Amino acid sequence: MKSKLYLSFLVIILVGCVFFSSCSKEKRENRKNLTVAFYNVENLFDTVDEPGKIDEEFTPGSEKQWTDERYRKKLEDISAVLSSIDKRELPEIIGLCEVENKKVVSDLVHTDKLAAGKYGIVHYESPDVRGIDCALIYRPDEFKVLDHFPIHITFKDEPDYKTRDILYVKGKTKNREEFHFFVNHWPSRIGGEEQTEPKRVAVATVLRAKIDSVLQVSPKAKIIVMGDMNDEPANKSLSETLSAGIPGRSNMELVNLMYPDDLQNLGSYNFRGNWNMLDNLIVSTNLLDEEGFQCSDKKGFVFREEWMEYKNNRGEISPNRTYGGPNYYGGISDHFPVYFKLQH
Repeated sequence: MKSKLYLSFLVIILVGCVFFSSCSKEKRENRKNLTVAFYNVENLFDTVDEPGKIDEEFTPGSEKQWTDERYRKKLEDISAVLSSIDKRELPEIIGLCEVENKKVVSDLVHTDKLAAGKYGIVHYESPDVRGIDCALIYRPDEFKVLDHFPIHITFKDEPDYKTRDILYVKGKTKNREEFHFFVNHWPSRIGGEEQTEPKRVAVATVLRAKIDSVLQVSPKAKIIVMGDMNDEPANKSLSETLSAGIPGRSNMELVNLMYPDDLQNLGSYNFRGNWNMLDNLIVSTNLLDEEGFQCSDKKGFVFREEWMEYKNNRGEISPNRTYGGPNYYGGISDHFPVYFKLQH
């Protein structure tokens, strides 16, 4: 009698283990990840001299000798990078900067390595004199765009100065969570970091005002800011004007997911042997501590592989760029992409 009871007890335990194991496996399989990435692709120009743009250097007859063959190689190289960020599937949402027009973005998403994503494109021509813009590409099977428009930037003290628009995109994921994306490429440091800082602070002021207008209508809005800000997380434009702090700190509306790596002296761009975290990923704190999609690691990452790198004769490593002045190096970009994962 005791042995029968013992056997029955064992059967119940085994059945329970199988049931809970099956539920746990099903839960893991149903768990959804979204990869959000940003990449400064370093002058992705076609080979056509477009009227109204200072793009003559990227033509076959220029000093750079920018040919269709080189253009196609760059497209394939960029697609190899983007398709390698997640080995299991293509990133769902990717912000881009330094793209010349919608055509080059279309050529990119139709490369062999990205074609399966059937990416949609959001792009506007910006007033930048060189003709470089921001864009967002997204997988329509995972993200539905609801609204988008450019946010124009003007400078009171220098009204003729032209820079890139901020690209705004609102959309919903398959589980109907709404997200607000801002894709950025702020004024460069050419002329000196301190001398050019007021321009980046001015852009950050415009961006912060737009974010505040979104939060005023929807206090729990999920905000994602990405871009090459030409500033690092601790710089005034990001830490003070935009008020994007370190993940885990209290009383913050926005956190910079690249802050942890920046504090470790890591970066997405290398200038004269020094790593700079110029590419930033900033999110509202409800993506770290509320229900729905959450930033799975509570931080962002720089994506780099050996085949994306250049090592000089001193052993120093940097992103393998396409050009250095007029010299063709055949690399991919002078920046590494940054990314983070959302998990539901």
